[in-house]
Amino acid sequence: MNQPDPNTDISLTLNNGVDMPALGFGVFQSPPDETTAAVRTALEVGYRHIDTAAAYANEREVGEGIRRSGVERDAIFIETKVWVSDYGYDQTLHAFDKAIGKLGVETLDLLILHQPAPDRFEKTLEAYRALETLLADGRVRAIGVSNFMRHHLDRLLAERTVVPAVNQIELHPYFTQPDVQRSDAEHDILTQAWSPIGGITFYPGYGDERVSVMDDPLLRELATEHSRTPAQVMLRWHLQRGRSAIPKSTNAGRIAENFDVFDFALSDDDLARIDALDRGVRNGPDPDVPRPEMFARVIPEA
Repeated sequence: MNQPDPNTDISLTLNNGVDMPALGFGVFQSPPDETTAAVRTALEVGYRHIDTAAAYANEREVGEGIRRSGVERDAIFIETKVWVSDYGYDQTLHAFDKAIGKLGVETLDLLILHQPAPDRFEKTLEAYRALETLLADGRVRAIGVSNFMRHHLDRLLAERTVVPAVNQIELHPYFTQPDVQRSDAEHDILTQAWSPIGGITFYPGYGDERVSVMDDPLLRELATEHSRTPAQVMLRWHLQRGRSAIPKSTNAGRIAENFDVFDFALSDDDLARIDALDRGVRNGPDPDVPRPEMFARVIPEA
């Protein structure tokens, strides 16, 4: 049986030397009126990495949760995302100002582009150029992207200077995106999993046949063997595969449970069996499909 190594499990070093807690706390679809308490609870439990986004419409509440937690700002890794309607060089610089205004901080630890938006990729490139400026000016510690597939990364890397530190993608046992993971690894980009415990597999709106990863027989079997939950097994799988994972919940018990994954380990065989669950079917939005109405959503001022 592999033994867990807290030093490698708890933090990951990005390609620019910045250390990032491997396990982050997500707030996607968390109602604003529940977000402050959830973030405070997460920080009290021990999370030191909070992931939000302009499009989640809860950056302000995330900031309030951080303040109410009493944890020093320097001890927290704050990650947020620029929405497509704010792409473009000047617009993205202003998006940074909006984000820090809502969060109530002066700098960000990681700022990423939320979508490749291939139907307007020239603006995507200009947005990334703005991230490079923010990085050079010391206003952000690392920059990255989200939902970029290999061909999006290839074009970005051909035209921009700084290699993204992180690529946040849909990734859970039923959809592992091996080609994107390989592409990330080839460029020393850290793969970060959104929907790491498969929540997207039973979200409404993306198909009729929804199956919860939580109910997978193998994951239930491994959970029983390790006296854990399927969610904890999935998070352990991400960590041992060297990924960052961003679970989300507003339930205090589940928030604590999702963080309690540093004192057990899956065997190499366990990891391989989970890898083999991949169905190759995307459940979230396809990054190559234009969504003009969604992309046009206006992000309010701070």
